[in-house]
Amino acid sequence: MFSPVAMQRMSVVILERDERPVLRGLGRLGAMHLVRTKAGPDTAPQEPPDRSADLARCDGMLVRIDALVRRLEIEALAAPLVEPSEWSLDAAAGRLEAVETQANDMLKRKEGLRERWGYLATLAEQASAYEGVELPLEQLGQLSFSHFALGSLPAESLEELQAKVGENVVLLTMPEREGRQRLVAVTSRKGRFALETALEKSGLQRETLAVAEPGQTVKELAGEARKEKDRLEGELRQTQDAVAGLKKVAAQALADLREVVQTERLILEAEQNFPRTASTTLITGWIPRDDVAMVRRHLQEMTGGRCVVETEDPGDVPEEEIPVLLRHPRLLRPFEMLVSAYGLPGYRDLEPTLFVAITFVAMFGMMFGDVGHGAVLALGGLAAVLAGKAEKVRDVGILLIFSGCSSIVFGVLYGGYFGPREGMALWHDPLAGNTTNFLWIAIYIGIGIISLGLILNMVNRFRRGDIVGGFFDKFGVTGALFYWGVLALGLKWLVFHEKSIHWLEVVVIIVLPLAVLLLKEPILYAIRKRAGKAAGGEHGDSFFEVLLLSVIEVFETVLSYMANTISFVRLAAYAMSHAAVLTATFLLAREVAKSTGAIGGAAGVVIIILGNLFAIVLEGIIASVQALRLEYYEFFGKFFSAGGRAFQPFRLASTEKKRD
Repeated sequence: MFSPVAMQRMSVVILERDERPVLRGLGRLGAMHLVRTKAGPDTAPQEPPDRSADLARCDGMLVRIDALVRRLEIEALAAPLVEPSEWSLDAAAGRLEAVETQANDMLKRKEGLRERWGYLATLAEQASAYEGVELPLEQLGQLSFSHFALGSLPAESLEELQAKVGENVVLLTMPEREGRQRLVAVTSRKGRFALETALEKSGLQRETLAVAEPGQTVKELAGEARKEKDRLEGELRQTQDAVAGLKKVAAQALADLREVVQTERLILEAEQNFPRTASTTLITGWIPRDDVAMVRRHLQEMTGGRCVVETEDPGDVPEEEIPVLLRHPRLLRPFEMLVSAYGLPGYRDLEPTLFVAITFVAMFGMMFGDVGHGAVLALGGLAAVLAGKAEKVRDVGILLIFSGCSSIVFGVLYGGYFGPREGMALWHDPLAGNTTNFLWIAIYIGIGIISLGLILNMVNRFRRGDIVGGFFDKFGVTGALFYWGVLALGLKWLVFHEKSIHWLEVVVIIVLPLAVLLLKEPILYAIRKRAGKAAGGEHGDSFFEVLLLSVIEVFETVLSYMANTISFVRLAAYAMSHAAVLTATFLLAREVAKSTGAIGGAAGVVIIILGNLFAIVLEGIIASVQALRLEYYEFFGKFFSAGGRAFQPFRLASTEKKRD
């Protein structure tokens, strides 16, 4: 519970012919974190193969599959039915090309019919407006003595146009549509320039009617356009039905193809990790210790016993190379999510999920103490646990249940039941009595959490073999002695009222630890320089620079201890803020009830309900954020490096879908 899952490194030698079946089996198990192994005398003589060309091919096929999904407007692919091992990549490529060809032909025909139908619909609409003009269309621009113009303009511009053109122009108006007046303007060839100028100023939008046959009139053109449009509607409907049928078939085919290609891509990526000989392959990876026997058994079954399996503990393997896996009971899993959001602990570090669960829930309840509000959160969490389909939703539900129950407990202590209730507090109303004592309680809680962080840091340092850091780090033994010593002096002075502090106490408790912190880096610098090692880098390039940096770090250490401790005052401050919001709500409701007569009681109830909703939503978010802030900065900052490498087991595409 206090450490990541114990890992073992497994090395498996298999025949080259068994490589793909083994990888498929490991991908279904999802238990091994594969690592890249270099060729060498202790591994295998040949370097892992380069599969970049095949990977690029897979990526291209996945892009084509996604493009077909978009073009066919497939909302969601069906569950794959094909077993990926039954298809080769070449077979998948051939199948994809066949689906693409069929889809492209059908979609191209559909788009062509749509374009033609749209053109005819526009032509029929335009021509229908001029059906009363019985003139051969092909002659409109070729008459020797007349000039014609067809189009539409804003209806309010018609009178102004008539006034401008006078009697030299004949304006044939058609029925008005959507605020625009369609018309045919006729004038002599000599007056065409004056007409065109007037039409342009009036905002004429020209319309050109295409001629289908010589001598065709506008009426005939409109009739032919409507007839052809109706014919195309039927053809387009048939094509759309065919596309819909193809869409259903293609959805399954593309789902199968994506499964095959994604699986092939994962296997190709995995193959790039393994060195080999002419006939064997070496697979190396990390496995949880509890899963080793199961994986070993499956490997024997997959290869028919043609494999050599060796396992070993991490030993002296650098911590950053060992993957970290956190496994907790269901009730702790939501708090594991909070830890992982910040980062993962190192493999050899203490794992803080249990501490986070206790401190987060306690701090949230202290800031959000109210029986009614806590009950709302707990019920909401229970609904999420019972009705949530996704694992994360259920985890959030558990988090809400714990937080709500903590709020209920503190609500009983505060006497808050959807608001202030005088005389009902078992312990202390945040706004009543001596609030200074309440602030001190928050600081005491902070001292406890910071001290826990210091202890965890010392344990982590010693477990990693960092003796110097464990003793002389600012959050190690020396820093802790300084912090606890200052607190002891403060307790002696403030609580026990002993005004005199002996100078020896100051030297031992304050001066000596700070001196050790100040001299640590200069001494290490001198040791490294005397040993002939490079002394530069993060510790400075000269003794003076190292000493200056140490002075700054000691000053920063003192300030950080002080600031981190005082930061926990926010626990009391936000508890009082929560109570103040509810107190203000009840005062406002009382005043409204007095001043609004008969409806005052109802108005007051509405105000109380709205005030409680505001407090639950806004104050709940604030309390969560502040509790997380205290966890991440004041607690994690003392010991948590967040340098762990996540355990990412090799899983095939179908396995990932089952987990989701």
